[in-house]
Amino acid sequence: MAFNVTDLKAIAAHSGGMVLDAKKFTATDLKAIAAHAKGKGSRIYLNNVSGLTVTDLKAIAAHGGGAVVFDLL
Repeated sequence: MAFNVTDLKAIAAHSGGMVLDAKKFTATDLKAIAAHAKGKGSRIYLNNVSGLTVTDLKAIAAHGGGAVVFDLL
């Protein structure tokens, strides 16, 4: 089942954690999802981040305020 960005932001805002394939979203979308998870106790795990720049990763992390975990393997 595919969820849209609006659904994922709402889930994150309600303390729902998730594992996402970063290749399926823009950096802007990932920052928005991360921002909705910030301070909610949820974790956003991002796989397949090789298509993102270090600048993107730093921005996503900053928007998430500790809620984002990157799979760098």
